[in-house]
Amino acid sequence: MPTGAEQRTRTLDRLRGETFDLVVIGAGIVGARVALEAARSGASVALLDGGDFGSATSSASSKLIHGGLRYLQMNDYGLVREAHRERQALLDRVAPNLVWPLRFVLPVYRGGPHSVPTIAAGMLTYSTLSGFRHSRTRMVGADAARRLVPPLNTDGLSAAGIFEDAQTNDSRLVLATVKAASRSGAAVLNHQPVTGLQVTGGRVAGARAGELLVRARATVNAAGTWVDAVRKLEDPQAQPVARLSKGVHVVVEPCEEPWGAGLTTPLPDGRVAFALPWEGMLLLGTTDTEYTADPSALSVEPDDVETVMREAALALPSRLLSRDRVRFTFAGLRVLPRGEGSTADAPREELIQTGRYGMVSVAGGKLTTHRRIALRVLQHMEAFRTVRLSSDPLPGGGQMPGRPPEVDPALWAHVSHLYGSDSLTVLKSGAAEPVHPAGPDVWAQVLYALDHEWALTVEDVVRRRTTLAVRGLATPEVREAIAATLAERGVFKTPDGS
Repeated sequence: MPTGAEQRTRTLDRLRGETFDLVVIGAGIVGARVALEAARSGASVALLDGGDFGSATSSASSKLIHGGLRYLQMNDYGLVREAHRERQALLDRVAPNLVWPLRFVLPVYRGGPHSVPTIAAGMLTYSTLSGFRHSRTRMVGADAARRLVPPLNTDGLSAAGIFEDAQTNDSRLVLATVKAASRSGAAVLNHQPVTGLQVTGGRVAGARAGELLVRARATVNAAGTWVDAVRKLEDPQAQPVARLSKGVHVVVEPCEEPWGAGLTTPLPDGRVAFALPWEGMLLLGTTDTEYTADPSALSVEPDDVETVMREAALALPSRLLSRDRVRFTFAGLRVLPRGEGSTADAPREELIQTGRYGMVSVAGGKLTTHRRIALRVLQHMEAFRTVRLSSDPLPGGGQMPGRPPEVDPALWAHVSHLYGSDSLTVLKSGAAEPVHPAGPDVWAQVLYALDHEWALTVEDVVRRRTTLAVRGLATPEVREAIAATLAERGVFKTPDGS
């Protein structure tokens, strides 16, 4: 089996030597799925990303695969219905190891933005739009709500809605999609920024990434937060089509009592505050504010954390929200269609546009509906009008093997959750010693990330291929040890990409 460095060399040779049917710029969840569906249709495909696969918005979401309950108040019933269908497909067939059911408690407080009858009607409508699949709903009192979320503040609580949605590990969902594209024949390459476009005969005929020219008959721009920057490579006079919204999440230590549900609290401005059990932690979020600076400069500010904590405190006690419980913070940028008003009220549907020289650009959309967005992008091009959406399981989504008797049950639970039916292959990659003594990630995962998942930097490993960062375990010592392993394998890149 070739090492990660050898695989990258082979991919570069292929990118230099072939003319592809399609080159996709941007390997977030949408770009990765565009590449997968095109490759499965028989097309030759190249997939390029300037950073890591899924390193921007697609690994900074609220980790939800959901119908979008709050979109009912926007009267966006079509989006909710489509999202329900996609949630069902991801749960049942496409990624059963990476998408799992999660119940939610929606508290209704006296004096809050919604009344009990309004929430009850919303619950029924939400379940109806799902066809009553993976979406049972009911209204309960304070005692039943606290059995699911033990620390829930019940002062002034009139009732609570209970509904079903789903949760995911977004980084690993992107990686599984990239793997599927690669196994279907796509040439995939991360950490290779596109710096220009080749225009021949009035058509975009390829993408330049430094000295590398990838020739292609068609080009899709799925660069996410950089969608307008790539559009300007095609046409310097192109007017922006996207606006950006900043969403911040805070990961805190888990509660002593296990939660049986996530918590979603309505806010006066129409948003909701999430508190979700996730990877053994408690995930809080999220903000929704206009962002106009350089996407590369995105960071979490103290005011962002204060906002998340203040909104979480509407339904949770302050003892869970102290600053010394914070393990990790992260920020992502939503890509929204340009328009007036607040970003929180902006439509969540995607925008697909053909540029001056034929490049198709896609902006916006939801993680939940990424497969449908990818299909619409492909069908926007003449050469792919007949492509139909496939629902084959992603890598890891096949029949789960039994746990080998020599593997610790806790380790098996952790690995099988992240890798599914590929778990035995992961554990065969190397040692089962923990990378950090306080966490479940083991060195076999690191080696697997280098040889099978295109990891080139420490951040690739700790943030997107393991759970080290979100657990607050990516310490300087851990980073140094992983950097040494990367260097030994000949694939190490510094944070600036050199």
